[in-house]
Amino acid sequence: MANKPRVAIGPSSFAQEDDTPLRLLEQAGCEIVPNPYSRRLTQDEIVAHLEGVQGLIAGLEPLNRTVLESAPDLKALARVGIGMTNVDRKAADDLDIAVSNTPDGPVDAVAEMTLTALLAILRNLVSANDALHQGKWEKRIGRGLKNTNVLLVGYGRIGKRVGEILGGFGAQWKAFDPMTSDIPGDRVVADLDDGLAWADVLSLHASGDTCLLDEKAFGAMKEGMLLLNSARGELVDETALCQALDSGIVAGGWFDAFAQEPYSGPLIQYPQMLLTPHVSTYTRDCRLYMERTAVENLLRDLGVSP
Repeated sequence: MANKPRVAIGPSSFAQEDDTPLRLLEQAGCEIVPNPYSRRLTQDEIVAHLEGVQGLIAGLEPLNRTVLESAPDLKALARVGIGMTNVDRKAADDLDIAVSNTPDGPVDAVAEMTLTALLAILRNLVSANDALHQGKWEKRIGRGLKNTNVLLVGYGRIGKRVGEILGGFGAQWKAFDPMTSDIPGDRVVADLDDGLAWADVLSLHASGDTCLLDEKAFGAMKEGMLLLNSARGELVDETALCQALDSGIVAGGWFDAFAQEPYSGPLIQYPQMLLTPHVSTYTRDCRLYMERTAVENLLRDLGVSP
């Protein structure tokens, strides 16, 4: 390893709130290559960004085999966050590139944001605020969370935490996740269609980029479903979702993750959809923990003392 390893930064918001992670890299003698676009990098852009680089602080940019093979100097990449679907782990192993992530960092922040969005939708907070700012005194009956049926699709760290919080509100929650046996027995949904027919609210916490909610899945839902997505935009067939919104099968919901970001797709035409720009992890504590941990992981894998 060179005395001064070059470290590229992928996430556009890295160290914006607190520069401690950058200072740790500088103190370790690293040459920092910042993200020049202030957004998620495309494949061609990340290829150019990794030229002559030994380490990468990774966001959600594509890190497939083509990208990794184009970066012969790359020795380690440290993902800021949990999800690893943008990283070709097999290619990284083949190329002897160390890979790490920060699985514990986002749990509380994403779970809190999910419940915040759900409560805001159930109690009509956004529309009530907008009306009052327009000088309109409008009162609408909302829905309570107690006794509401919530289906969690994905029961990893975040899904489990969301379930814990829902229980405190008296919601009736169940979970579908064929990849784990950790779901309490009375909460397990073995068949997704059965869960969709039962649920008033569906909250996505699954990993991967395989579509789970297609036209058939929307057809199995109870009319008036609310859909929450803090996981991945690829989990939902957006055309089918728009059809479900038009028909009333889906009454509304919240998306914080999109297949294409920045997002400018058809969901912006639906006022019943609360849309946020992938900010579920954006609390000071969460971002600093994830970014600092990613730096520590990267320096460890590069064999550089902090």
